[in-house]
Amino acid sequence: MNKEKIRIEYPMKGSANIIWRSIGTPQGLSIWFADRVETSGKIYNFYWGKNEERKATLVAQRNGVYVKFKWEDEDQNYFFEMRITYNELVMQHMLEITDFAEKDEIEDVKNLWDSQIEQLRRHTGM
Repeated sequence: MNKEKIRIEYPMKGSANIIWRSIGTPQGLSIWFADRVETSGKIYNFYWGKNEERKATLVAQRNGVYVKFKWEDEDQNYFFEMRITYNELVMQHMLEITDFAEKDEIEDVKNLWDSQIEQLRRHTGM
């Protein structure tokens, strides 16, 4: 089954530097995205709880702007990306998420991202 691309934007109260440290470093990701994050080169190991682990490859990165990962167990065409943008209209940084989901799982994936971003906001004050 083909997955559909999902794009979600979240307004963030913090500076681009704070947002970047939260999405662009293993330490930042382990605060809100996973319980623990370990890296070896471009390979990232994400751990949740006692038993869940997923590996992802960092396929692209522009410091201060975005990170793009591909899960090891996913098709080559699918990825997830976290990108910092600035909305001049509201004069606020945005965190733009791009992900993929099966048609019947789109709402679940969006809800998961909503929950994760809420954790990010709680831990960073954004």
